Amino acid sequence: MMSAFDEMHAAPQQLRDHYTVYDQWLQSQPPESMQARRHEAEMIFRRVGITFAVYGAKDEDGAGTERLIPFDLIPRVIPQHEWKRMRDGLRQRVTALNRFIHDVYHGQEILKAGLVPTAQVLNNAQFRKEMMGVDVPGGVYSHISGIDIVRTGGADGNGETYVLEDNLRVPSGVSYMLENRKMMMRLFPDLFSIHRIAPVAHYPDLLLETLRAVAPAGVNEPTVVVLTPGMYNSAYFEHAFLAQQMGVELVEGQDLFVREGFVYMRTTQGPKRVDVIYRRVDDDFLDPSVFRKDSTLGCAGLLDVYRAGNITLSNAIGTGIADDKSIYPYVPKMIEFYLGEKPILSNVPTHLCREPEGLQYVLAHMHELVVKEVHGAGGYGMLVGPAATKAEIAEFAAVVKANPANYIAQPTLALSTCPTYVDSGIAPRHIDLRPYVLSNGKDVQTVPGGLTRVALKEGSLVVNSSQGGGTKDTWVLEN
Repeated sequence: MMSAFDEMHAAPQQLRDHYTVYDQWLQSQPPESMQARRHEAEMIFRRVGITFAVYGAKDEDGAGTERLIPFDLIPRVIPQHEWKRMRDGLRQRVTALNRFIHDVYHGQEILKAGLVPTAQVLNNAQFRKEMMGVDVPGGVYSHISGIDIVRTGGADGNGETYVLEDNLRVPSGVSYMLENRKMMMRLFPDLFSIHRIAPVAHYPDLLLETLRAVAPAGVNEPTVVVLTPGMYNSAYFEHAFLAQQMGVELVEGQDLFVREGFVYMRTTQGPKRVDVIYRRVDDDFLDPSVFRKDSTLGCAGLLDVYRAGNITLSNAIGTGIADDKSIYPYVPKMIEFYLGEKPILSNVPTHLCREPEGLQYVLAHMHELVVKEVHGAGGYGMLVGPAATKAEIAEFAAVVKANPANYIAQPTLALSTCPTYVDSGIAPRHIDLRPYVLSNGKDVQTVPGGLTRVALKEGSLVVNSSQGGGTKDTWVLEN
């Protein structure tokens, strides 16, 4: 395992420059004051309803559980020069991924060039043959992308940044980024007077601008809605929050219907035409007349309207082909193929179990690797080798051997650590970062920072909220 990079300290008694002012402030805070603010944050988050549902988890009465995502008081601080490189790398990567999706559903030039295995794309569960030849506004498929970034110690101790995962279908978590910032400004206003911290509060405005910019041709004042599966979805708080922040309607599938080639929503004033749907519903459930017949979450006839160019879906149907973990290893080649550039951000070295030599290596080294299901998400369907028992490894190995194409493996990265306020005091905990990238065909924009997720259990590398992780505010310094 690579050594961990300490975000705050270059050496045990040596602070990194961008944490100096914050550390001076932190040293002056009485422990009881920090503890009181911690309780205040939890009380406010609970009152506002910032919770998420945990699928499969039950309380003592057998009911499904809703949990508060733990919020940590100590921010993750990123200097300006470091963010600029990351931002440039994100723009490059998302641009190439959008070009790849367009190519896959049109000329398939990258497949003809032999850079990505044809079978890996065309036989993939995320490939939607219904999208072949469909043109989307600006050629953009993933308007909202969440790219997971991690940092490790690196050979020289200066830290190496990697993209761990691309989330291009319905990336979640941006509401926590916004609420975390509001909470920090409420609890610690003095910190914002002694630091120049790049703002993130304008994200809903940027999001609405992006959605309006990709409306069907000829629509000057587009009607935008957020489509949610409903209040029992784990991210329902975020769906309602973003609709409210953008000032648009939050709708469910039953609120929509198709008539004469257009989509309408039911309102108290009668039907209203809809032009852009920011959908938080998976492909399979969007149109019961084409995909899952038993879906009550979508709108029958939606695909026909979409193919005719009379509705925009953000993100587009079929984007999942580019964020499938089995496609991830080919992203550096996509960047070179479509943009003629070297990747700014590196991939994590990845073993493909569908390749015989890859499978052989993974089975022999499973105890030291992270093995992931290619369609898995939320920390499910994976094995962290160093943290697993021999019995768990043997059981997982049997599953992988039964279906090798369904798994990839990567080195167990020692994710960088950041000081975190835990029950025993302040201690290092492993973190990652999910910046959000908005694309409209003309511009690729990010708000500075993103959502920092933190593994609150000592030694844990799993940051997902569904697995007990928490979140931090992310500061990008403007000077």
